[in-house]
Amino acid sequence: MTNTSRRRLKTLVGAGSVIHASNDTRRQTGISRAITLANIAEREKITGLFTADLLQADPDGLSGLTGSQDPLITLAALSQVTSQIGLIATVSTTYQHPYNLARLIGTLDHVSGGRAGWNAVTSSVGEENFGDIRLPAPEVRYARATEFIEVINALFDANQPDAVVRNKSGGVSIDPRKLHPINHHGDFFRVQGPLNVPPPQYRPVQFQAGQSEEGLKLGAKYAEVIYTSQPTLEDARAFVERVHHHADAFGRHENRPLIMNSLHSVIGSGPSDVARRLFEKHERIDYQQGRLKVADMLGGDIDLRDLALDQPVPLRLLPDVEQINRRRGRAEIFKRFALQGLTLRELIIQAQETGHWFVAGTPEQLADAIEERYRAGVLDVISLHGLGQVDQEDLLINGLLPELRKRKLIDTEYGEEDFRGNLGLASRLP
Repeated sequence: MTNTSRRRLKTLVGAGSVIHASNDTRRQTGISRAITLANIAEREKITGLFTADLLQADPDGLSGLTGSQDPLITLAALSQVTSQIGLIATVSTTYQHPYNLARLIGTLDHVSGGRAGWNAVTSSVGEENFGDIRLPAPEVRYARATEFIEVINALFDANQPDAVVRNKSGGVSIDPRKLHPINHHGDFFRVQGPLNVPPPQYRPVQFQAGQSEEGLKLGAKYAEVIYTSQPTLEDARAFVERVHHHADAFGRHENRPLIMNSLHSVIGSGPSDVARRLFEKHERIDYQQGRLKVADMLGGDIDLRDLALDQPVPLRLLPDVEQINRRRGRAEIFKRFALQGLTLRELIIQAQETGHWFVAGTPEQLADAIEERYRAGVLDVISLHGLGQVDQEDLLINGLLPELRKRKLIDTEYGEEDFRGNLGLASRLP
């Protein structure tokens, strides 16, 4: 699988929170900070800003700020103070409609000058806010997601590129003869079309997150970038082999999806500094809340409150992953950790990274780990942490990023006018 002649590694960071806090002295403090972070990311030639989402107020506080702002509105705001960085909004295919999303993401593509992308998720929470008594089964959610993506792609594809023209007066006109209906009648959606907001990129870049078998097949068939949690290189190799197998079966040998990982990290200036920072990180863990987090990682239906911290989780408590209705991929990772004999304390430490790839080290050591996955052909896009964190931002900007540039692993300039081009994707899909 090793491949030394490929596009450079593409980089993402999380968009900052725009939320106003009750103790802020100005109502604009949140958005001002988010703008500052976006400007830093663009100055550093980061490929894109990524926004996660959650469709409920997390009752146990396990998800931090995730879901406290709408991704599309946040990115629309940040599009006006940036000019080149990509903008990726996480969107639920279970609780959104494809025609509405096509208009929203198409408009984001216009206001950003062709920099929009969207990350399709099927949602593991939030059913109580959208009229469902219980979350639809994974098979139903992925069947809906499949049709959702087919509809939105059909809407994007049906319109002619020159449907919108600018008049001499400066206004625009749309030729309705160049906007074509799709007349879709499926199990979940009836959409006639045409789409009345044809995006500049033709199709805004489509990411997909989900690593259960259903999610993997969905991504292999449709996604341009698959976002996955793979804590070890061996896990990453196995996952990419499965993605390529399915993508090839879908006729995508020549345009396989890119693979994206999020790297959770602790960066230090030297070995003793790394050890100190890692110790302090572990000292801050709330182990009582950690029990809830591990239970959540294992599907949410087990009680770990009375289990000794330094004992493994009894086998009788581990779930049958196929019976889990939420986050099967994440449950697979944590069940595997438990079967390896990790104690509850060790599982709680792992749960701080929610199953993602984690490295603690100097900038050079992190660069080694990143380069290993990149050279192995299992990493095309990486989400980096540290921007906006007081104790990590300087080591990211003045340590890790320069080291990756020195190794010629990441871009030093934006080479294209739109997000598709900067990711190295085709400007118009077949």
